[in-house]
Amino acid sequence: MSEKKSPAVHRDWLAKSAAGILCGGVLAFACSGLFAQLNADLPLAIRGQLAMWMVPPIWLGVLSGAYFFSSGGRAWLGLGGASACVVGTWLAVRLS
Repeated sequence: MSEKKSPAVHRDWLAKSAAGILCGGVLAFACSGLFAQLNADLPLAIRGQLAMWMVPPIWLGVLSGAYFFSSGGRAWLGLGGASACVVGTWLAVRLS
């Protein structure tokens, strides 16, 4: 019986990592900006701290979730689309 061994490291880990880092950063900062825009009634000190401290958990969550995509291209497509949606929502809220 011959067993097929799966590769220890897939070839597209670099593309998934780059998508998680770049698109995850855009997504995290856009979520932070959207939170700050939608909660303008909070005092600036509280709103600023909450907006600032929500960036790392979102960014790290997206980065770790990037490895669940089946390929690097799908990671770029999915995370790029999510980032574009959140940035578009932030711009729409900011300009209204």
